[in-house]
Amino acid sequence: MASLSTLAYSGPAADPSSERERLIMEHLPQVRWVATRIHEKLPDATCLEDLISIGIVGLINAIDNFDPQFNVKLKTYAEHKIRGAILDSVRGLDGIPAHKRKNLKQMQAAVGVLEQRLQRAPSEEEIAAHLGIGLQTYQDALLELRGVSLGSLDSTTHDDDSRSLIHFITDPEENSPARQLERSELQKLIAEGLKKMPRVEGMVLDLYYRQELGIREIAPILGLHITRVSQIKAQAVLRLRNYLQRHWPTPKGLY
Repeated sequence: MASLSTLAYSGPAADPSSERERLIMEHLPQVRWVATRIHEKLPDATCLEDLISIGIVGLINAIDNFDPQFNVKLKTYAEHKIRGAILDSVRGLDGIPAHKRKNLKQMQAAVGVLEQRLQRAPSEEEIAAHLGIGLQTYQDALLELRGVSLGSLDSTTHDDDSRSLIHFITDPEENSPARQLERSELQKLIAEGLKKMPRVEGMVLDLYYRQELGIREIAPILGLHITRVSQIKAQAVLRLRNYLQRHWPTPKGLY
């Protein structure tokens, strides 16, 4: 393992502790950038400063364990560790408050029933009719569920053995052949699920999760109001949750 003094300046009186502090300060903006990008995809109640604090721990771990022989830049290695630390802290986080979870289950169940009955993706009008409510009421309910995310595909019972979708699609650190295969299979399954939903919903999820754009960035791309994008994103996640429930094995057969 290379010493900190080899990472940058290694003058005759170089102080490893001072160099460590300098590197931490130099990369702090990187922590805020990563934390902010992740925070945009989490419930409003999530504290950005908490994510930044956790990210700093990841940064320090990166600096303390960095080895130039890895043939990778410190900035790249640090971003991986920062992102990993923050994602570890939010894995299994349910994007929906407990008092709204009943609505989530009812709406998701309606999507599943109609998909089976119609053998296609049901429209919002059809889902609303199945629930016995008006379209506007249904779309308002989608807005209330806008915090639902792919990360909340974990078991709503919060069992210790529930498996996080975020873990499989964003954490490259576990590179055993079995884990690589599992991650690859899940990625293919998600791609299949996106193809089966209405085009605009698939586009929103692709822009939001794969290209990491925020709702405000997606809106002008699609020529839609941010409120409508939020509704579409929530609807798309409900569809994808149902698709994965049917096709992706979980420890107890549940999410």
